[in-house]
Amino acid sequence: MAASKTGSGTLQLSAVLDLNEASVLHGKLTSMRGSDIVIDASAVERVGAQCAQVLVAGKRAWDEDQKSFLVEKASDAFEKTMQLIGIDTNNLVAKEL
Repeated sequence: MAASKTGSGTLQLSAVLDLNEASVLHGKLTSMRGSDIVIDASAVERVGAQCAQVLVAGKRAWDEDQKSFLVEKASDAFEKTMQLIGIDTNNLVAKEL
């Protein structure tokens, strides 16, 4: 069920996105659903598969709601890990021109 919020928000990702952080991340995303969102991944040092799944599910939910879901300032660790586990970041991460 989509929330009826308007506006936009920013979410700073933790340095370590492990199993323990997955439920926290899910909760944060759920509370922001219905708004455009920018995710700051600049501090990410490690990404676990569970958090990657939460982010992909979040992207799909935002697409269904026709809201913007962008990851900006992705650290090298974030991008490399996402690619390593087979997640195409082209539609997830905003690229600098």
